[in-house]
Amino acid sequence: MKKLSLISALMFLLVGLSGCQQNNQVDYETEAEVIDGDFIYRLSTEKAAYGNDEPVTIYAELEYTDDQEEIEITHAASPFSFPMVEKTRNYEIEYFMHEPLVFTTLTRGEPLREEYSGGQITYNYNDEEEYKAFLEQFTDQKFPEGHYVVTGIADFNVPDNEGPGEDIEYNIRAEIEFSVHDRN
Repeated sequence: MKKLSLISALMFLLVGLSGCQQNNQVDYETEAEVIDGDFIYRLSTEKAAYGNDEPVTIYAELEYTDDQEEIEITHAASPFSFPMVEKTRNYEIEYFMHEPLVFTTLTRGEPLREEYSGGQITYNYNDEEEYKAFLEQFTDQKFPEGHYVVTGIADFNVPDNEGPGEDIEYNIRAEIEFSVHDRN
């Protein structure tokens, strides 16, 4: 009887301890798709978790879906931007680009695709040194360890051929997440 009680107590302890075990695997949304009128915007990263020695791949797509074979859009240097927040440190990583007026022709059913290339990183002279050092790593296309939330944006205009001559403005947003960890 004592043996049966001991076995029961050990089984109860094992079941209880297994419930306390940490699960380090987190399910992040690595793909997002937003439909806005005649356009589909997609934002994606290849993996939910990267090693700190791996390149991080993030890309955006814009697809035209209406009746015309082609449509012309206008935008800054790119219709895509990739601002993000590193949640562990609560650091914002803005995404700046030149703002010339660029014309791009989209063909129905053929997505325009662009990969994240780092953007232009800037900070103020009065920002903390840790924040400056963190941002400097992005100039070399390296992501420091952390949990990243990317709010991708497709920002562009379409000429309104039927209205008062004003452009139709689009600012489509989607969000993905990933983490970067030390693989050692």
